[in-house]
Amino acid sequence: MNRRHLLLAAFLAVQALPTVLAADARDPAARYEADKKLCAEESTSSLRMQCLRDAKEEYNKAIGGAATATATVAACPDCGKVVAVNVIEKKGQSTPVGMIAGGVVGAVLGNQIGKGGTRDVATVAGAAGGAYAGHKIEESARSTKSWSVRVRMDAGDERNFSFDHDPGFASGDPVRLSGGSIARR
Repeated sequence: MNRRHLLLAAFLAVQALPTVLAADARDPAARYEADKKLCAEESTSSLRMQCLRDAKEEYNKAIGGAATATATVAACPDCGKVVAVNVIEKKGQSTPVGMIAGGVVGAVLGNQIGKGGTRDVATVAGAAGGAYAGHKIEESARSTKSWSVRVRMDAGDERNFSFDHDPGFASGDPVRLSGGSIARR
């Protein structure tokens, strides 16, 4: 090929470049599909994966401007996403009633064991064990659960909300503020 043909080919390529670039800008999905086909021709799986990652990155850049504009319009100042849901169990307060009732039941059961001096030891041991068991049973019966839901608002700040029952939220759920609490979007 002589110099004249090379210059003509370069001129035509430069003239066609804006058309190719404009077509890519108009349809990023078509460009992404074409790139994926090219990636399939790579010789190794690691090269194919890198090619696919690069193609996806270019696709995301191409549609990023449109997505950002849409997100800005759709922004909600009272909206956010659930970051975490934690169950908090608070031990109940025990009263003397549980300890006394447990001690009496333990003493009665302990008195049923043995004869003579061993009966006295079993009664005292039953009363002590029953008192401890009564104390723990009452603590367990009076314990309460609460749910703490942490939300990252669209504005970037994080807020915590407490519930006395299971609110049914999971991490990642979209929510909005509603009367001092949160509700699903």
